Parts: sequence; structure tokens; C-alpha cells
Amino acid sequence: MMDIRTAAIVLYLLLIYWLSLSVPALKTLFFPTLGAFSYLFLSRTFKLKELLKLVTGAGAASLIGSLFFLSHTGVLAFLLTAACTITMIRRYHLNAPPILAVALIPYFSHPAGWWNLTLAVLSSLIGLVVILGLFEMLASAMQRRKAKYDPVQTTDSAAAG
Repeated sequence: MMDIRTAAIVLYLLLIYWLSLSVPALKTLFFPTLGAFSYLFLSRTFKLKELLKLVTGAGAASLIGSLFFLSHTGVLAFLLTAACTITMIRRYHLNAPPILAVALIPYFSHPAGWWNLTLAVLSSLIGLVVILGLFEMLASAMQRRKAKYDPVQTTDSAAAG
């Protein structure tokens, strides 16, 4: 059975995908790396500060990629994007490989402006963090409620302690 966080991520990805298909101005909200970030955030336990650090790193990486891409310097721009992003990941200890992938998105999506992709990346990742936080609080509340009203679990817990 799917846990509540997994369901939240699947539904969030579906919503972002639907929005990107339905509203042309929101096309860049959905990017494949969003799925990688979703799984990363699901598979590891992060403190809010760490999550926000990763979101900020992804935003910075998308900005770096967009600016170098729009400089129209070709392969050199790609090389500088990769080198700067990897340096940033190492310097700030951003243990999230999808950050490099986000930096490279402009090279296949061809954004119209330097801010389009960065805004889309930040919006969708902040939305993901908010959704995960809300569903985490919901799951925690459900767990407390279950523990309060489930005499078998309370008895088993007391026997184990």
C-alpha cells in the first residue's frame, strides 16, 4: 500500500504535469528532474533547513544554466554551466545530484528569458516542500490519533517498554 507521502508526491507531480499541459505559460513548471527531487525528498529524511538549502541550490543552478545558455557561447557555455554548478554543489555540500540536471535544462528547453526556468524550478520545488510538509503533519496527526484510540497498540507499547 502507498504511504501518505508517496501519494502526496504522485498527486503533486500529476497536478504540475496537468498545469503545464493546460496553461501554456506554465509549461516550464514541469521538468523531469522534479521527479528526481520528489524521490530524493521522499527517500531521505531532511530537516526543513536542509530542504530549503537544496531548493535554493537548485534555483541557483537553474539561474547559472539559463544565464550561460542565453550568453550564446555554445559549448563553452555548457562547459561553464557544468563546472560552476559542480563547484557550487561541492562548496555548499548540496548532496543532491538532480541539482546538476536542473542546471542543464536550458540546453534542451531553450527558455525565452533568464528568469523563466529559475522561477519555474523554485515554484515547483517550494510547492513540493510545502506539500510534503503538510502531508507529513497530516500523517503525524493520524499516527497520534491512532495511538490515542487504539488500545491494542497502547497495550503492546507498554508491554514492550
